[in-house]
Amino acid sequence: MNTIASPLPPGTRPLPTTIPEYLEQLRSALKGADPAMVQDALYDAEEYLRSELAEQSGRSEAEVIAAVAGSYGAPEEVADIYRETEVTVNRALRPPQPPKRRSLAGRFFGVAADPYTYGSLFYMLLALATGTFYFSWVVTGASVSAGLLILIVGIPLLLLFLMSVRLLSLVEGRIVEVLLGVRMPRRPLYTQRDKPWLTRLGELFTDWRTWTAMGYLLLMLPLGTAYFSVAVTLLVLSLGLIVAPVALALGATGVISLEDVNIVPDTPLLLPLCFVAGVLLLFGTLHLARLIGRFHGWLAKELLVRDPVV
Repeated sequence: MNTIASPLPPGTRPLPTTIPEYLEQLRSALKGADPAMVQDALYDAEEYLRSELAEQSGRSEAEVIAAVAGSYGAPEEVADIYRETEVTVNRALRPPQPPKRRSLAGRFFGVAADPYTYGSLFYMLLALATGTFYFSWVVTGASVSAGLLILIVGIPLLLLFLMSVRLLSLVEGRIVEVLLGVRMPRRPLYTQRDKPWLTRLGELFTDWRTWTAMGYLLLMLPLGTAYFSVAVTLLVLSLGLIVAPVALALGATGVISLEDVNIVPDTPLLLPLCFVAGVLLLFGTLHLARLIGRFHGWLAKELLVRDPVV
């Protein structure tokens, strides 16, 4: 029997002999890192190792792992590379941070310099459309696949529906990361292609993230409706209070009204107060949008990202 020479220097952990052992060592080496980054690292490692195993069909898993350890790296080396790359990519992609302001007024008006403020505001406006689509997809898919379970086509249809939920959660994660600045997975959970479809279906049922992702997609409709309503109402009200006094000062004859109730009072002395109130309300809306963006980023992280330790 041929022995496999370990390319690792003395004093380090021996190379694993199977792909699950390799992934377990990589997961252990990445302990404490961002769960989204860990999911990406595990996906890349498993996909690479299984593709190498498929190309070298005459060799065992231990031989393939030993052969690729020099190019791809041992689990500890791969973990270090991913940590360093994560820092580098975050620095390159992160928008310039607004300067820290000490005064109360500076902190209040400084929210306008934060790019994620506008990303959060846009997400609030977009959430109504995405929430409606997610809710319709989940309700329709669940009802149709559950209704057809008595037929032979029901189980494959249910499998496709659950896989589509994972795909939608990945798409939503990319939207959350771009607009809200929260690190989300960029790779799906790896599914071994040579497993029987009944086994893969069972894994979809036993993975709690499938159900939390489905709950998140359903929850997006009421959240999206609330986000959209709050954003539109506050933006229209604040901009109306700002624009109407200016328009009247420039000689406009009309007054913005809601159901015959004037936004701007007829008393000229109160027009500057309306303008100031509109500006304050506008910046307050931006603060609220940033707060909602942080809350929703936390919610998406909790429901769409699986803890790699579990």
